Amino acid sequence: MRVSPIGWAFGTEAAVLDEAERSALPTHNHPEGVKGAQAVALAVFLARTGATKEQIRVAISARFGYDLDRTIDSIRPAYAFDVSCQGSVPEAIIAFLDSTDFEDSIRSAVSLGGDADTQACIAGAVAEAFYGGVPERVLAWVLPRVRRLRTVSISPDARLPIRARA
Repeated sequence: MRVSPIGWAFGTEAAVLDEAERSALPTHNHPEGVKGAQAVALAVFLARTGATKEQIRVAISARFGYDLDRTIDSIRPAYAFDVSCQGSVPEAIIAFLDSTDFEDSIRSAVSLGGDADTQACIAGAVAEAFYGGVPERVLAWVLPRVRRLRTVSISPDARLPIRARA
């Protein structure tokens, strides 16, 4: 999820791929983890530099061997939770490829279930680059809620920030 800024920060495919690998190695030190990070960063780079969805599909499929010819509707019935890069990155990219806008890409990724937060982050990152940013109406709804959240303490069993008391 943290690799998407690399697609914005570097100016060539080679640099994006190198930096994505460096970013992945501390926590995803496995060939599939590195491949997933590189695929996401490259998809963001291609989207922000004007590639079409078909060009993105072809480039990611050819370089990483992901089957991106499926659709969200064909994936959804049999999809199960899969935290691996090879089980979530292609699906997230497909959510973007099938989308009509930024919000649709995120909704499609979440609709699969499974590792939905990761898939939504990936799909949203590519969509933001492709569609020209996060829509104002989405920001107007999200930002006030984010500003109200503050992590004050996390119990060992908690997974979400605890809402601060006013």
